[in-house]
Amino acid sequence: MKSAVETLNPTRVRLTVEVPFEELKDSLDAAYKKINQQVTVKGFRKGKIPARVIDQRFGRGAVLEEAVNDALPKFYTEAVNEAELAVLGQPEVDITELKDGETLNFTAEVDIRPALEIPDFSGIEVEVDAVEVSDEDIEKSVEQLRERFASTSPVERAAQDGDVVTIDLQAKVDGEVLEDGIAEGVSYTIGSGELLDGIDEAVKGLEAGGEATFTSELKGGSAAGKESEVTVKVTQVAARELPELDDEFAQLASEFDTLDELKADSRKRLENMKQYDQATQAQERVLEKLLELVEVPVPEKLLEDEINTRKHNLEHHQLGQMGLDLAKYLEIQGKTEEEFDAETNEAAVKGIKTQFVLDELVKRENLNVNQEELTEHLMRRAASSGMSPDQFAQAVVEGGQVPLLVGEVARGKALALVVEAATVKDTNGEVVDLDDEEEAEEAAAEVVAEATAEAEVEEKPEA
Repeated sequence: MKSAVETLNPTRVRLTVEVPFEELKDSLDAAYKKINQQVTVKGFRKGKIPARVIDQRFGRGAVLEEAVNDALPKFYTEAVNEAELAVLGQPEVDITELKDGETLNFTAEVDIRPALEIPDFSGIEVEVDAVEVSDEDIEKSVEQLRERFASTSPVERAAQDGDVVTIDLQAKVDGEVLEDGIAEGVSYTIGSGELLDGIDEAVKGLEAGGEATFTSELKGGSAAGKESEVTVKVTQVAARELPELDDEFAQLASEFDTLDELKADSRKRLENMKQYDQATQAQERVLEKLLELVEVPVPEKLLEDEINTRKHNLEHHQLGQMGLDLAKYLEIQGKTEEEFDAETNEAAVKGIKTQFVLDELVKRENLNVNQEELTEHLMRRAASSGMSPDQFAQAVVEGGQVPLLVGEVARGKALALVVEAATVKDTNGEVVDLDDEEEAEEAAAEVVAEATAEAEVEEKPEA
């Protein structure tokens, strides 16, 4: 076999392959054997029909077609490996010549990873938010904890902000009560915004037994997105009572003996959270700067597939679970379809460029991912998905997504290297030292996962 490579553009090549006919022998034998098992000829046992009889009865062309279909993937893969190409997606194959007993010639056009030059990135400088925890932040944190330990007691008065009301709901569309539009005994905190728009105004001022009707757009169910006439009946009004902020509360709500110890712990936790947010912000901004430094051509077909994947996942998974379609989603977001397409295109381009650049760094720096790093990343991804580590791991394995997670961790390590070489300052002008290497790499892996959110750039050496 002889092959040659023609570069069509920085992301696409054409392979020209010439195969001497004798190299098709194994595929021809396999073709005769396959046809033997599929046909019957009077006078011959199944599977024992001579090749000359098959040629006479079914045509040599059918045998050649079967043999070529069997041989093409092998010769294509050999040509790819010989040229050391990092191919993407499936090739477009064209058989240019097939002479029985002489030769098989074909061409294959396929996208490839572009060759990238990564310049010196040590001069990258970015600014991030300073880590500052105010007394107000502490008070807010403690107040949220206090809210969790609130108690309720029924009252005989009109409902007001902050009260917990027990209500019955009935929704009508076009005058008809919906099958899934009736709910009884629903507990709702006035002002929480957790139910329908307009419900707060409807129930405020009502006592137990009071009833009101209002119009609201349904957020879910069979009539999601439609205007509905909703009747709400209050069956109970309960006042929320917050515990006193004292040492007794600290002992009730935490492992600490005093309120001061609880507040000190809240400060420490908030500082840790803001430090992690700061590290993530640094990773994101360094990545932006890195992508600006590298010229990255993007294969058109790969970009088209990425855009379609993102749109499909949004429409059929995320929005479907919310009971929305794309038109309603755009209306809620206040975006036109053109703006949505432009944003999707921009995100897809960034995702592909991020993978290309960081994969090049992984290769250049010879970065590897060990089992401990992969397990840690898997557990973090499981936590963010709301699944247990075992459930998430099972879903990853069954979906064949292990290489994707390995790629995220490896790219995270590459990005962490760039961040380490960059200069990161906070808004106070202080140099930020992201000295926790493991945490920096994990934060980088999550940034990479977010940037490359949908389709993984997949290398496919097979035809």
